[in-house]
Amino acid sequence: MCEANAYLVKEGAEQLIMEAVDVVEPEEDGTWRLVGIFGDQKTVKGKIKGMNLVDHKILFEPQTD
Repeated sequence: MCEANAYLVKEGAEQLIMEAVDVVEPEEDGTWRLVGIFGDQKTVKGKIKGMNLVDHKILFEPQTD
C-alpha cells in the first residue's frame, strides 16, 4: 500500500486531516484536494510543509493570508 495520512501542523503538533490519502491535487483557488482510497474527498487550505513517504505522511501548514 502506498497511501499516506495527511496532517495539519499547528504549533508543532500534527493534527490528522485524512487517512489513506491516494491523490493530492492543487486547486485553482490555492487549496489542495485530497482523495482517499475509497473515493472520499477533503479540501485543505494551506501549504505543503513536507512529505515523508517512508513514514506515509503528508504535512500541511495553515496558510495565512
